[in-house]
Amino acid sequence: MIQIENVHKSFNQLEVLKGIDLQVYPGEVVSLIGSSGSGKSTLLRCLNGLETLTSGKIVIDGIELNYTPRVIQQIRRHEVGMVFQQFNLFPHLTVLENVIEAPMHALKKSKAEAIESALTLLDKVGLKDKKDVYPRKLSGGQQQRVAIARALAINPKIMLFDEPTSALDPELVSEVLNVMKQLAEEGMTMVVVTHEMMFAKEVADRVIYMSNGVIEEQGPPAELFTNPRSDRLKSFLKRVV
Repeated sequence: MIQIENVHKSFNQLEVLKGIDLQVYPGEVVSLIGSSGSGKSTLLRCLNGLETLTSGKIVIDGIELNYTPRVIQQIRRHEVGMVFQQFNLFPHLTVLENVIEAPMHALKKSKAEAIESALTLLDKVGLKDKKDVYPRKLSGGQQQRVAIARALAINPKIMLFDEPTSALDPELVSEVLNVMKQLAEEGMTMVVVTHEMMFAKEVADRVIYMSNGVIEEQGPPAELFTNPRSDRLKSFLKRVV
């Protein structure tokens, strides 16, 4: 579903990604872990066209991401949904209006069709009863669940999550993670940058540990968390687990 070949990304003289090779298969949940500044979020942003590569190649569902407006539009409309740390909801629109915006304008769905789909998605994330509420009236966890529903509204084949719980109070984290677990159980292909090690242990099919712009180690959660090979990963896990 995602093929990443020898990807490099630099910001001026700072090389953030230093030759990333990675494949993500249909229905797989991949968690990216590592310290801040290791390149996890930059890699995710490259997959969505928010950052351009310095060199290398990314292919998403058979489409090479060449960063032309047409291809980026195709990727964002049909292939990839993304959920960020901040919820980025439109404050002047209700919950329902936030979710129907992309299907109506990007996919040219009728309002009736968009609303029907949006209500189903809001029910999925447990917020159908909040459809007429404005974002400012919602908790952080509720806003992030709306953001997930909005990303799902284009019916993407892949979901990208960039530390979706990092801006939440601890007691609100589980309600967002539960929605993500449900998506994983339904077979959604997911790449998740997270500091939630229990989520990576319980839900991910594969965990990627990044350090200093490279993939230092990867493997099934049971193997990676219980028998880390690299000293950097051992040190990281001592700090976070």
